Amino acid sequence: MTWYRHPLCRIGAAIILAFVLAGVAAGHLTRYDPNWQDLSAQLAAPSASHWFGTDSLGRDIYSRVLYGARDSIPVSFAVVALAVALGLLLGAPAGYFGGAVDEVLMRVTDLFLAFPSLILAMAIAGALGPSLPHVLLALSISWWPSYARLVRSQVMGWRDAPFVDAVRCMGASPARILVRHVLPNCIAPVVVQATLDLGGVILTAAGLSFIGLGAQPPEPEWGSMVNAGRLYIASQWWVATFPGLAILLTGFGFNLFGDGLRDALDPRRAGR
Repeated sequence: MTWYRHPLCRIGAAIILAFVLAGVAAGHLTRYDPNWQDLSAQLAAPSASHWFGTDSLGRDIYSRVLYGARDSIPVSFAVVALAVALGLLLGAPAGYFGGAVDEVLMRVTDLFLAFPSLILAMAIAGALGPSLPHVLLALSISWWPSYARLVRSQVMGWRDAPFVDAVRCMGASPARILVRHVLPNCIAPVVVQATLDLGGVILTAAGLSFIGLGAQPPEPEWGSMVNAGRLYIASQWWVATFPGLAILLTGFGFNLFGDGLRDALDPRRAGR
C-alpha cells in the first residue's frame, strides 16, 4: 500500500494541511490583528464578533491561534530537520566504520542521552535566554541523539549486505558506498520517526513557551497563550482552551500521519 492511500495518512495529512494553510492565509481568514487590543472587550465570550472570544487584553483569540500556527509548525519542522541532519552526520559514520570512530561518536551521543531531553532543552534555552530561535536550537540539540542511534543501527544492518559487498569489490570508496548505497536504505525508518516526532516537538516547544522560555509577548504562540489563560480557566475557559486544542490537534495529526506512514512503508504490514 502506498502511503497516500493509507486512511491514517490521509486524515493526518488533512489536519496538518488545514493548520498550515490556516497559518499561511491567516491575514485573509480574520479581520483582526493578533496584537490589536480592545480593552472594552476584555475576556469576551465566543460570539459572532469573536469566534473564539478574547483574552485579558481584548485581543481576538481566533486570530491569535491562526497566526500562532506560523510559529509552532515551522519551528517543529526546523527542529526535526536539524536533529535528523545531526543524527545522520554522526550516526552514519559510527555505524559504517565501527571501531574507534563508533566508540567516540557514540560516547558523545551517550553524553547527551544522559540528560532527559526536556530538562536539557530547558537548561539550554534558559542559558541562551527566552526566545523562539533559542527554543529551536535547544530542542534540536536535545533531540538529535535518538536519530544518531537509529541511523547507526540501520547502517550496521546494511553495511554487510551482499549488494554492498559487490559495490565494495568494484572499488567504490567508503564515502560513496555510505552515501549512495547504504543510507538510501535507511531513510524510511528515519522519516517515520521524524514524522512521529513532529507532534512531540510542537508539544515540547509549547511547554517551553508556557514556562516563559519560548516566544515572548505579544507574539501569538500557542504555549504562551495557554499560560496566559490558565488564570481564567475556571471562569473564562475559552482563553486557554482554543490554543490548547490547536496544540492537541496538530500533535494528533502528526501522530496519525506517522502511524499511517509506518504501516505503509513496513513490508510486513503491506498486505494487511
